[in-house]
Amino acid sequence: MQTNRLVAVAAAILATALAGCSGTPQEPAAPDAQSSAPAGPVKLTYWTWVPNMDKITAVWNKANPDIQVTVSKQAGGDDAATKFLTAAKAGNPPDLVQAEYQMLPSFVAADAVADLTAEVGQAKGEFGEGVWGLVTLGTDAVYALPQDSGPMMLYYRRDLFEKYGIEVPKTWDEYAEAARAVRKKDPKVFLGTFSSKDPGSFVGLAQQAGAQWWSISGESWKVAVNDAATTKVADYWGGLVKEGAIDDQPYFTPEWNKALNDGRLLTWPSAIWAPGVLSSNAPKAKGKWAIAPLPQWSAGENSSGFWGGSSTAVAAKSPNRAAAAKFATWLNTDPEALGLLVKEGAVYPAATKGGTMLGEAPDYFSNQPDFWQQAAAISATARGFTFGPNVNVTYNAFKDAFDKALQDGSAFSGALVKMQDATVADMRKSGFQLTP
Repeated sequence: MQTNRLVAVAAAILATALAGCSGTPQEPAAPDAQSSAPAGPVKLTYWTWVPNMDKITAVWNKANPDIQVTVSKQAGGDDAATKFLTAAKAGNPPDLVQAEYQMLPSFVAADAVADLTAEVGQAKGEFGEGVWGLVTLGTDAVYALPQDSGPMMLYYRRDLFEKYGIEVPKTWDEYAEAARAVRKKDPKVFLGTFSSKDPGSFVGLAQQAGAQWWSISGESWKVAVNDAATTKVADYWGGLVKEGAIDDQPYFTPEWNKALNDGRLLTWPSAIWAPGVLSSNAPKAKGKWAIAPLPQWSAGENSSGFWGGSSTAVAAKSPNRAAAAKFATWLNTDPEALGLLVKEGAVYPAATKGGTMLGEAPDYFSNQPDFWQQAAAISATARGFTFGPNVNVTYNAFKDAFDKALQDGSAFSGALVKMQDATVADMRKSGFQLTP
């Protein structure tokens, strides 16, 4: 039973602060053609949503006539993950797939991706400890190569902070004080908003606070979505919403876009990819935003979390595992490839040396020439946690529970209990052994 195999492997996992997720490895495979160098020309298919990946693979294809890669553009998100799992179960998956970090444990649990330890294990030194933990699942096995990451930081309207006499908050207590001050000075303006539609954002904030939603105790899973760290985060934002200090407008809506564009929303705790969103959704504010580290829970701390990011995995049933692993290694570690990912794909490379490929600040942040230098420093402080095999259930429960809490004015910590209950119930139904 694949869930039991997942538990058996996960029993060896130590839930470190920088681990990304938990899962099951492939059964050890006897040496065969997949693990050896390709004997002749092979053709690989790669499912990805990175823009202009066809231009990037064209560079590889020109230099590697014996290993040709064809890109199949995907939409990304949950639909892409479901599509891959369906193809893997049917026996016709692509050779390579872009896998979001939180979805990788589900792929491993379904025996859908290969254990690439022998092929790519030597690449460990190319990545920071935190992001490497996201693809090793806390074990010595390697299930993918990190491609991009989404460290979180505080985006803020520098000009409007000056207008309202607000200092950039270094702690969340200072953020709350600034939120109240803004409301007093202009009731039409909010310092920030809480989005009940974006569990990924909440996850990053919980990670920053030290949350550990999934872990292993003996041979059983432990689920703690409503742990003390996460409850602290939930109560903090719930309190600000209840007193009217911040808004409750979800992200990425027309109303949210307009508030950003019109200067009625002054901050956005977001990830490294935010410049593209701001450029598209708030064009009038170009050159007026700046970045800073996330406010900390205690003065003197220095930590962040992740919102998003993905890896490159190889399908377990690919007949050309070694060739696929060779391409994945080039794509995510070679300086030429990293430069192309930045230039053509507009992604923030997970490889440590990827930061050196980032030159001028994003055009939207032309007022902050050290944008990438600051982003790199913040990235080094990001910590994740162990994801479980049913993260989609937990994320859907977040949306339902926090929507309900906003509607009836109930405590956000109660929404966490509902998330916890839904996650545990689903894991038990799927056959996972859980600690009480």
